Amino acid sequence: MQQMQNLMKIEIEEEYDDIRIDKVLSAYLTELSRTYIQKLIENGNVTISGNVLKTNYKVSAGQEVELLLPEPETLKVEPENIPLDILYEDSDVIVINKPKNMVVHPAAGHYSGTLVNALLYHCKDSLSGINGIMRPGIVHRIDKDTTGALVVCKNDIAHQFLAEQLKEHSITRRYEAIVYHSFKEEEGRVDAPIGRHPAERTKMAINYKNGKDAITNYRVIENLGNNYAHIECRLETGRTHQIRVHMASLNHPLVGDTVYGPGKDSFGLEGQTLHAKILGFIHPTTKEYMEFEAPTPDYFTKLLQKLRR
Repeated sequence: MQQMQNLMKIEIEEEYDDIRIDKVLSAYLTELSRTYIQKLIENGNVTISGNVLKTNYKVSAGQEVELLLPEPETLKVEPENIPLDILYEDSDVIVINKPKNMVVHPAAGHYSGTLVNALLYHCKDSLSGINGIMRPGIVHRIDKDTTGALVVCKNDIAHQFLAEQLKEHSITRRYEAIVYHSFKEEEGRVDAPIGRHPAERTKMAINYKNGKDAITNYRVIENLGNNYAHIECRLETGRTHQIRVHMASLNHPLVGDTVYGPGKDSFGLEGQTLHAKILGFIHPTTKEYMEFEAPTPDYFTKLLQKLRR
């Protein structure tokens, strides 16, 4: 893939032979939405050898696609008065109990209603700027449908200090999840690298060729009959979708996870049953270890009660 100013050139690989151009570009350009890519094609921004393509055009291996990207708009992320469940706050950090169905930071399709919009209202100008205007204060993230503890930094010194702990894997992160199928063993460890799925580019997968080291330790809190289990997962690394991918690889996908588990959610959960319960780190100023616990959300406890019957 070659990019010069706003002109991007992509040589089609063998695996994408005879596939629609919009699907191919979605696979290569995962940061762009499928709708946005289709709009670019309809506006004549995608060509091969000077010929404008249609959305349903099927590419051939070896072809070079030229994509003209318009200048990106300068986005202003607006503060929004969204209630926050604050577990702790001082002049350096704020620890939030993130609810389900909330995106952490703005991205394509989610420019409002995010945690960042709420933080900008609550913290005003007191957020670190290291990760740019779209991710002020954000040093790590959890998925939209994952609930629980998340630390946000109010200044760059705190951000750098916490980022170093994340890099060294010294931050305590313990999650609770409800998964399919009971366990014979009481605990275990998954040490398998995670990277982009080779065929479905919006998904992650265990990838021994191109993946990054990923380690998840788990213990069984309670087997719920033969069909489900309540577990705790302790992360040594923090890869995208790590717990979801690792548990699915053991044939224990998370209940409600229609991406890595069954395609249908029979409980109406709107996403995976995953809760970031414990978060611990060394404070950037006091240098003392602090640990926080996010209360288990109602949907999680209600499902546990239902599965115990």
